[in-house]
Amino acid sequence: MSALAAAELGYRCHVYAPDAGSPGMQVAAAHTVAGYEDAEALAAFAAAVDVVTFEFENVPARTLEILEPLVPCRPGRKALAVCQDRLQEKAFLEAAGVPVAPWRAVHSLEDLETAIGAIGLPAVLKTTRLGYDGRGQAVIRAPEEAAAAFTRLEPKPLILEAFVPFTQEISAVAARGADGATAVYDAVENHHRHHILDLSFAPARIPQVVAESARRHAARVAEALELVGVLAVEFFLLPDGRLLGNEIAPRPHNSGHWTMDACQSSQFHQHMRAVAGLPLGSPRRHSDAVMRNLVGPEGMARLAPLLGCPDVSVHLYGKASAREGRKMGHANRLFPAGTLAAATDEALLSGL
Repeated sequence: MSALAAAELGYRCHVYAPDAGSPGMQVAAAHTVAGYEDAEALAAFAAAVDVVTFEFENVPARTLEILEPLVPCRPGRKALAVCQDRLQEKAFLEAAGVPVAPWRAVHSLEDLETAIGAIGLPAVLKTTRLGYDGRGQAVIRAPEEAAAAFTRLEPKPLILEAFVPFTQEISAVAARGADGATAVYDAVENHHRHHILDLSFAPARIPQVVAESARRHAARVAEALELVGVLAVEFFLLPDGRLLGNEIAPRPHNSGHWTMDACQSSQFHQHMRAVAGLPLGSPRRHSDAVMRNLVGPEGMARLAPLLGCPDVSVHLYGKASAREGRKMGHANRLFPAGTLAAATDEALLSGL
């Protein structure tokens, strides 16, 4: 989707990935299949492009260490390092003025026992790296569950976070240009299924003051990271209306896919504008929207009916097989601006 957006702006993309089946290669002008730490291949790649960006945050830090002396990388190592490690991420959010749930670093079973004593139970034990869509975490509800959870989760160290009794999950996508200008999309309301994002409602059906707080936090994070590109910040909304920062994604985000059809400039166009050094586009939302992920065989079974809906746009990712839990695409249903808040879920999801 980033490569397609770049093409619409007149740019050609060169995709570098270790997997020859990477969907981005289907729509790129060139591609390199090589390991993320292959210095020779990375040097050749750098010589063939004007600027580098990354599509997900599990690219090794070593990759950017090799590339940054050779070609501009946007965002750079700072954003990657913060968002790859939950310990750094929590500390960064706090330093940026974004409230977070109580947390403790866990290097040993003794650390875990001390952290449980400080935070209390229930709590969530997570890997600090490589966890996503519910992977790499365990809920600890009783002290006797701690040792098994600690042993199972790898790699170490881990992080223990207080269990948050949230009412909703909210996210906001912000773009920051090379000139420091920012543009923030409306906050959205996210619903998960089996720990994977299922639905996003844009705009979030929450008080305006809460939505604006989420947007301000996202802009503040982008500025503190000195980001050039797009990021998403995920929040927990508490019953008293407070927001707690949960995670940062330094890239276009699944919860921002609705912008492809409901906004003047999508998150992908914003990302490519920022990376290329262009002025940012407008994040204005001209329609309300509901986004549904198409996940695995069950999601793909929705495809034919969705393609027959006149107010639904379908975006498929070109993945070869619909494995269980795999995001295959998404569908955006548009509504007149200002109508989402008054509609029932039944009406919003009819046909979606």
